[in-house]
Amino acid sequence: MLRRTVVTSLAASAAAPAFGDTYPSRPISLVVPFAAGGPTDLMARIVGEHMARELGQQFVIDNATGAAGTIAVGKVARAVPDGYTISIGHLGTHVANGSIYRNLSYDLLTDLVPVARLPSNPMLIVTANAMPTHTLKELVGYLKANPDRISGGTAGMGSGSHLGALAFFGATGAKYQLVPYRGTGPAVQDLIANQIQVMVDQSSNSLPHVRAGKIRAYAVTARARSAAMPDIATAAEAGYPMEVAIWHGLWAPKGTPTEIVAKLNGAAIATLQDPAIRARMEDLGQDLPTPAEMAPAAFGDFHRAEFAKWKKILGDAAVKVE
Repeated sequence: MLRRTVVTSLAASAAAPAFGDTYPSRPISLVVPFAAGGPTDLMARIVGEHMARELGQQFVIDNATGAAGTIAVGKVARAVPDGYTISIGHLGTHVANGSIYRNLSYDLLTDLVPVARLPSNPMLIVTANAMPTHTLKELVGYLKANPDRISGGTAGMGSGSHLGALAFFGATGAKYQLVPYRGTGPAVQDLIANQIQVMVDQSSNSLPHVRAGKIRAYAVTARARSAAMPDIATAAEAGYPMEVAIWHGLWAPKGTPTEIVAKLNGAAIATLQDPAIRARMEDLGQDLPTPAEMAPAAFGDFHRAEFAKWKKILGDAAVKVE
């Protein structure tokens, strides 16, 4: 399914002629691997709107969903490397999928070039309000007593919510039936409706629903409590230490000119330096990278290190898709 949305502003439209024939001289497609309404889509829209103002051109949000993000990433890997098609993704789409899927049509480390590292987000362990549990220990006990009765949503194999579920299984010894969706946005709507009962989801996606009383939060999968949600304990405080954070980033096709990558990187850095953007990200529980960490070379080093780390974790867990 493809869904396109134009992210722009009056300032962007007014500024566009000043760029003349230099890059960018036309709208930029920002390909999002998941459905509208999920955390990656939200990140794309927040970042894309501000980058549009910085660059003086529209950002067209292209929700290319399916196969845990592999369709979207493949689309960008095959795109013309002119800076007009870029990808947003995260730990699942640009790291885990490289170990999970045997027959990808692209190489995550060589067919894409890093543009900018974006904020990272710890996960929340959440359930439908109808669940008869109120603490993490109670939830774990209930799942162990009812292993075939409880369903949990993910955005597909290798997605952040899938990796969070694997971390939860490993730390607690409890399991639930995994139900794949095209994005965590639709999954959370089913969680609210009690069509599924549990998720390990990015806090930027779940926290607003927790604050609204629509779902129940049990723990955050971070080393320390988040300033955005100090009343939610860490999983370690309940005796189940697990640290899973879903970081996001921007990539362009291999061969994209370095000066275009630099211009995109500069716009991304300016975006995360904006006080209003920083406040919004922090309110969503996001940890912001420094400008040095956002640099293409530094982000590339970080990406390769994460790839090696999760290749071992997923290999040990024997998670594969033919």
